[in-house]
Amino acid sequence: MKLECATSAKINLALHVTGRRADGYHLLESLVAFTRFGDGLSVEAAERDVFAVSGPFGSGLEGDTNLVLRARDLLRQHFGRAAEAPVAITLEKNLPVASGIGGGSSDAAAALKLLTAFWGIEAGPDELARIGLKLGADVPMCLSGQPLVARGIGEALEPIPALPRLAILLVNPGLPLATPDVFSALISRENAPLPALPRSLGQGELVDWLRLTRNDLEPAAQAIMPVIGGALGLLRAEGAVLARMSGSGATCFGVFETTQEAERAGETIARKHPGWFVCATETTASVTELDHV
Repeated sequence: MKLECATSAKINLALHVTGRRADGYHLLESLVAFTRFGDGLSVEAAERDVFAVSGPFGSGLEGDTNLVLRARDLLRQHFGRAAEAPVAITLEKNLPVASGIGGGSSDAAAALKLLTAFWGIEAGPDELARIGLKLGADVPMCLSGQPLVARGIGEALEPIPALPRLAILLVNPGLPLATPDVFSALISRENAPLPALPRSLGQGELVDWLRLTRNDLEPAAQAIMPVIGGALGLLRAEGAVLARMSGSGATCFGVFETTQEAERAGETIARKHPGWFVCATETTASVTELDHV
């Protein structure tokens, strides 16, 4: 039996830093959406545990620190003998690493879902979210896979079922940016929370609302990596109605009126910067599905 699923990039459409806990974790409020484009993961029976990584960003990700393997091992710690059967896991890595779009967290969430299904373990969403939180604050929201507002350190999730689909262009200058470095460079850690979402959430209303919001990590990330400002400028020059950095960077996104406009802008930017990651895609309201489960 082979189980497969596609994962998604996690896009922080807005991200406000609202405080800091005594243990050092920052308090956030973020409107999160997920994309149609992402990585791929498969699981099948094997005589011994095997982990293989392919794809344009797979180099160097085969080690035990990969969140997919940490998810596997955490499930074995949690469920014991029910999760002991060896598995062959294959990860197709299409998303850049350390790029602010939750690729590793999304892969870990997919691994939790696929492996529990493969081993026949009945684990509800709340139980998987508690396990996933041990892997990182973004994993529970990636388990949800649907538009939501995340609060706290990312564990308090409020689904937003009516969020419209957006045509977006993802641009990353090809340089990793460490999240701790960005948080360390923050000047203000006590900022206003997200404004209330409007009752009507068409694309126009959503973009108008997003213009009232921020990514509070963007100035700190630009101070470390000025090319982020250049990427945002390119998106605006190519017609994005909104351009912003996602998460802790360095991936930026532009919202376009149509997917065709996003694709045309992506072609232009890719010609100018052939070494960059450039991808036109759409956000989606659908939960990540497991094929063949």
